[in-house]
Amino acid sequence: MPAAMAGGSGGMGSGPRSLDCRSFWKAGAFEAPSAATRESHDVLETGDFDRARVHPKFLHTNATSHKWAFGAIAELLDNAVDEICNGATFVKVDKSINLKDSSPMLVFQDDGGGMDPEGVRQCMSLGFSTKKSKTTIGQYGNGFKTSTMRLGADAIVFTRAIRGSNVTLSVGLLSYTFLRRTMKDDIVVPVLDFQIQDDHIVPLVYGSQGDWDSSLKIILDWSPFSSMGELLQQFKDIESHGTKVVIYDLWMNDDGLLELDFDDDDEDILLRDQAKATAGTTKIQKEIIEQHISHRLRFSLRAYTSILYLKKYANFQIILRGKVVEHINIAHDLKFKKIFTYKPQVTHDSQVVSVKVDVGFAKEAPVLGIFGMNVYHKNRLIMPFWKVLQEGSSRGRSVVGVLEANFIEPAHDKQDFERTPLFIRLETKLRQIIIEYWSS
Repeated sequence: MPAAMAGGSGGMGSGPRSLDCRSFWKAGAFEAPSAATRESHDVLETGDFDRARVHPKFLHTNATSHKWAFGAIAELLDNAVDEICNGATFVKVDKSINLKDSSPMLVFQDDGGGMDPEGVRQCMSLGFSTKKSKTTIGQYGNGFKTSTMRLGADAIVFTRAIRGSNVTLSVGLLSYTFLRRTMKDDIVVPVLDFQIQDDHIVPLVYGSQGDWDSSLKIILDWSPFSSMGELLQQFKDIESHGTKVVIYDLWMNDDGLLELDFDDDDEDILLRDQAKATAGTTKIQKEIIEQHISHRLRFSLRAYTSILYLKKYANFQIILRGKVVEHINIAHDLKFKKIFTYKPQVTHDSQVVSVKVDVGFAKEAPVLGIFGMNVYHKNRLIMPFWKVLQEGSSRGRSVVGVLEANFIEPAHDKQDFERTPLFIRLETKLRQIIIEYWSS
């Protein structure tokens, strides 16, 4: 067995417990293991139900679909929103500290229905989705893997579910560091299950006890937690049902600094490399632009999540670093607002689709020259301040629009739409709408 697979309590910040490269865009190189290494596959190779099967290369390659870190965070928020139908009332996004190496961790927690043992395995395998309704945001079954691996090298999931009279607790580890360091060519995703019996938490073993013990050993060796007691402690604030996702070994930029900035604002999470200087002829203009949502959403998670959903969900809150995110409806702040109707030709045998397009001037006009269309899909923001007119055009200056385009499909990262003829016709129509509004 390679030294990296052997047990030990070495710190995660150095040596075999961390990757040599902590920059996301440079961490994809993956050497194939030798035949001798393949022989070292541990006992988890037996008992398919005790681990989910994916492939190491997929973890990084799939995550590259998220060019923007906030897009990955939005994917995890979508998962919590989809749990509203199962009773979710909040999703918390916060920072925690890895006690093994004192590094920051990113934590997502909701009080949705949670996942049973089968559900958590489906969540942690590639390409599986049970979300087929017309209202759920997630649809590809890939979001958890792409988003967590885009934000950090490793993630651990804690989930508690009630199914009938059965109460189960599950812990699953998706660790790119573990897979790279142990030279795996067939991913091991260790999962531990527990159940509540007579108010006591007892292990739930589907395979052999040896398999369960091996899963526990890998999780303790490669996660931020050093004992089963520390693992179970993570369920204390989940209460009756819900899910907690802890992402650690967060990616760094080329300067060796964390991509996510937790220090500059105690009530926000900032993108370190996105807060670029803005153009403005005067100091007042520059200050207005820098405070506007169209600028701040690029680097402020609080700003981005405030407009992430078109309509506010009743009885549901996004709580960022202990403070509720105030929902903003861009259309409500428009001046001289006018409503246009667009009826796209979807298919010959489908029902007639009618799309409402709110168009108006930004309330800061004419000082603020920012413009663009905000396009949502199933209530979720896909393209913020999309410039359908050329940047240098005087027509459309300070004109902002909002619409929900459920008749076209978003790309996998949900930051753009598939470039179909329907989308191209929409772009042409929106350009016409802006010019017509501007002229009137």
